[in-house]
Amino acid sequence: MTLFDLSGQTALVTGSSRGIGRAIVERMAEHGARVAVSSRKIDACREVAEAINARHGAGRAIAIAANIASKDDLARLVEETQAAFGQIDHVVCNAASNPYFGPQAGISDDQFTKILHNNIISNHWLIQLTAPAMRARQAGSITIISSIGGLKASTMIGAYNVSKAADMQLARNLAAEFGPDNVRVNCIAPGLVKTDFARALWENPEILKISTAQSCLKRIGEPDEIAGMAVFLAAKAGAFTTGQTFVIDGGATIV
Repeated sequence: MTLFDLSGQTALVTGSSRGIGRAIVERMAEHGARVAVSSRKIDACREVAEAINARHGAGRAIAIAANIASKDDLARLVEETQAAFGQIDHVVCNAASNPYFGPQAGISDDQFTKILHNNIISNHWLIQLTAPAMRARQAGSITIISSIGGLKASTMIGAYNVSKAADMQLARNLAAEFGPDNVRVNCIAPGLVKTDFARALWENPEILKISTAQSCLKRIGEPDEIAGMAVFLAAKAGAFTTGQTFVIDGGATIV
């Protein structure tokens, strides 16, 4: 367990009341971390935190409601996590938005702005709020959940893909900036994963057929299959890893 041991460390994960985010906090807690579970809905966060505490002992997880679109909410999220656990060792920027599904020519200004704001600027804000303490301690990791959409063209989720490509560049820039202070910044780029967020894709039989036909493994992913990489990047096993985008897509992008 030494390479993946997170005992005594704290992880803050946005969008962690369900899907990939929930799998990440559950697996990080399993490897010893204290975790801050956050999304917009406090009841959903409490459900996840209570399940983690029941499994691993009281005080291992806290629930904090926060809207990533609000800088004040993110500041409060950081403050409450620090008050509960003392410091934040690992941040996972997982929460994202995609209010539009269709050709990019038809997207409204408000929809495009929301995608860019929630998927890029909000990550920038949260990193601004947490990285200085990591850099001062000369230790920490930041992981951004991007998407293989950032590597591909799309006629249906084009604006979302623009934002996810930007996240990859954000990670590269910050890895170069924070590296001398031993703070690592990486991206995970999942393919199609069975989550509520991606329901419009995998519930559509035609899209699902196309997606799995192009995948080496001929199936879509599960949230746990992304969570393992998040644990790796936070743990000692990932100590020499920074500025990278890790594609986890069942081989879809190589065909």
